[in-house]
Amino acid sequence: MRSDLAAVKSLLAETWHATYDSVIGAEKVDEVTSLWHSPEALESRLSAPNSEFLVADTGSGITAMAFASQDGKVIDLQQLYVAPQYQGSGTGTKLIRELLSCFIGAQTIKVQVASANASALAFYQACGFAGDGSDPVREEMTGMDHVTLVLAIPEQHRWDAL
Repeated sequence: MRSDLAAVKSLLAETWHATYDSVIGAEKVDEVTSLWHSPEALESRLSAPNSEFLVADTGSGITAMAFASQDGKVIDLQQLYVAPQYQGSGTGTKLIRELLSCFIGAQTIKVQVASANASALAFYQACGFAGDGSDPVREEMTGMDHVTLVLAIPEQHRWDAL
């Protein structure tokens, strides 16, 4: 997995530029991705307790990644990024399903999504996520508001991993 981190970093930069250049500007995207998606930051996630770091690979390259952790009965989906040319292919949904099977006993999965990211909001809503009723939270570095979406995990998925 460590050998994949350079490709994951490239995927994250590509996806962030495609999504947020028009919102916060390419320079700010470069600043954010160089800090948040540095090899050191990514590597720290590999050994984080109660977490899963997944990649989707076509055989010719990494097309998507996901990172989530579990706290009690809640899965915190911290990252789910699919290369622009693979969005809409089902890859993101497959990664969510895989994450659900990784965390035994979880009853809810939550994610924070930038309010400006209409395609991500639509994706999560299509997967059954809904707003948790809280007010949007402004992320300091990007200045973007984020909403929290949650999904109750159906009972059948809680046992899929057994």
